[in-house]
Formats: sequence, structure tokens, C-alpha cells
Amino acid sequence: MRAFPQFTRRQLTGLALACAAVAAGPAMAQEVVKIGYSGPLSGGAAQYGKNALDGMQMAVAEINAANPEIAGKKVKYEIVPLDDKYNPSETAINAQRLVQQHKTAAILVPHSGGIYALQTTNERSNFIVLAYSSVPQITARGNKLTLRIPPEFTSYIDPFSKYVMNRFGKKVAMVGADHDYAKAWAAAFKPGWEKLGGTVVAENPMSYNRATDFYSGVSKALAAKPDVLFVGGASEPTALVVKQARELGFKGGFIIMDQAKLDEMSRVVGGYATLEGAIGVMPVSEDTKPANQAFVKRFGQMFPGRVPGSEAQWNYTAVHATAKAMQLAGTYSDAKAIHAKLNDGYKALAPDVNPGGVMGVDDKGGTLTTERGAAVKDGKIEAVSTVK
Repeated sequence: MRAFPQFTRRQLTGLALACAAVAAGPAMAQEVVKIGYSGPLSGGAAQYGKNALDGMQMAVAEINAANPEIAGKKVKYEIVPLDDKYNPSETAINAQRLVQQHKTAAILVPHSGGIYALQTTNERSNFIVLAYSSVPQITARGNKLTLRIPPEFTSYIDPFSKYVMNRFGKKVAMVGADHDYAKAWAAAFKPGWEKLGGTVVAENPMSYNRATDFYSGVSKALAAKPDVLFVGGASEPTALVVKQARELGFKGGFIIMDQAKLDEMSRVVGGYATLEGAIGVMPVSEDTKPANQAFVKRFGQMFPGRVPGSEAQWNYTAVHATAKAMQLAGTYSDAKAIHAKLNDGYKALAPDVNPGGVMGVDDKGGTLTTERGAAVKDGKIEAVSTVK
């Protein structure tokens, strides 16, 4: 029988302290709170997806720098990004992985098809869908664990239509993208345009996410002699549609869905001159509000040479609000408790982390904000009111 080794009192004391440190280690360890992301990080909409993700990453960096706590425990936030290639079936697979493997109580998705896919299971699986899409149906469906991050796009239809009608005429050709978000925009836009006395002379949706040559589709639409083209998808392909329309001789105006951003498009086509007569959402880079300009500066410091768009801004604030809601709820795993605090979370944000001026969340889960439009006139951006 082997005898136990003999220890001195000093050795025993050291051993006890070492054991105590090992035992205390997990209790003192910093908890990692993961927020999921499933969006396009490859393919035609890759830059759009990266813009959304960059805003999230910037928010997490700022939150972690403040040494956050939840229910008295120090935590560290982390974004877990997965590529879904703008494919809703891939979004559903990613969500399963994020919830099961990474225990995410919230997953941000920047396209309506993927959002719809997650809304079929999220209440049962206990996670919040952070929905970056302006489609009204996202909150109209009654899902109790959804946050719609940007304002509904329907608020843009009337003022955008009146602007281009007054400037160019009442005949429009619809050549937007063919994904779910664009289809929803088109379905709402057409009756809105016709209600104002306009005529739709052509409808030819195109695959913005899988093509770069739009000459054939645009040429077919231009054969109907429109005054205005209704376009929109991610910024890069939308810019190419506009550029190719100009090259085909089109002189009219453009209504641009809110997914595409005028400043990002201008960088693709070499300036605002090609976008003359286009109307869309106010570019973040052109918004002169102090909080917004401060956000643009901080973004540029974190991502040198980059200028943020709406995707970065809205999702940056949404992550700040989600983290604040977790802190107010005292949990990072109970999705229902966190969702119930999102309104308070937004309201508790300082202006510098809420540059878009979100005022809270309505009872359907949609943010409350005052959106702004912008048009290109004489090669420069001018504000266009969207307030009815």
C-alpha cells in the first residue's frame, strides 16, 4: 500500500490556495453574451450585408469598452456572423446553429425572406428576430419576439412619387429587384403611384443579387417611354441599373427603394451627376445632425476610409438597445424578458449612440422614428420631407 506524500504546512497552505483559485475561477470569469447575425457576406449583396455587420461590431466594441454588467455579473458581448448568401433557407439553418451552438437570444437578419423564415420558429425556440427590413408585414404578422429596426418603407411612397411626378412626369417603369423585399415594395408602390394619377407603363423585375449586366431588362423597360424608373436592391447593383439606363439614353428620374443608398451609389457611378433626379432615403454621410456627424467620425476611426450607411447606423443602435434591454431585464437568455425591455432600452440610449433618433418601440415591435428623404438636384443632395 502506497503511503501518501508528506507536505509541510507551507506546502499545504499553497495547495489550498491553488485549489480555491481553481474553484473560484468559473465564478469570477467574464460571461460572454452572443448576438447572432445571418446575412449576405458573399454574392451580389455582400457589401450590403457587411455594412449591417460593421454597425453591429462597432456597437459591441463600444459596449465592451464600458465594462458592462448584467444582474451584477461582468459580461462581454460578441457578434457571431454567419453568411446566408441572401437565401432564406440558409438563414433558417444558420439560426438553428446560432441558437443551439452559441445560445444566442437574439439574431439580426437584414433581409425580409430570412426574417420570415425565422419567424416560423423563433417564438418556439425562444430567440428574438432583430429584423433589419422596412417591410410592414414583418410586424403586422403579430410575432411576439420580433423587433423591426428601420421605419416602414410605406412612408416614402407618397412623397417620393410626388417629387418625381412634379419634376419628370407620371409614367413609371418598374425595374426593381426580384427578391421578397423588393416584391413587397413594388406591391405597395404601384397602387400608391396610380392613386396619385400616375401610370405604370412597364414591370420588369430583375435579379440584382446574381447579375451585373442589366442592359436587356432596362432596355425593355425604356421601350415603354417612361418618365421615371422605379429601381432598388442593394446599393451596388442598383447603381449599375441606373448607370446602364443612362448609357441607354434615359433622361428621366429615379425612385430608389430604401435598401439602396444614394451616397453608396454615387461612389459606384463616379459621383452624383449620374444620379440626377433620383430620390431615396437621406444618406447618413449627408445628414448634418451633430449626433449623426459624430457617429460618422467614430465609424471612420474604426473602419479607416469607410463611410457608414443606414445599415450600419440603424443596426449599430439596435445592438446598443438590445444590450441595454438585457441589462434592464437582468438576463441575456430570456428572450421574452429582453424583448419586453426593448422600448425602455431605446429610450435609455444617449444621443451619441442613437444618431438616427429612434424614439422607442411600438406595441407591434416596430421602432418609432422620423425618417428623412433626399433627392439629387444639380449634382447635390437636397432634403425632401417625408412627413405627411
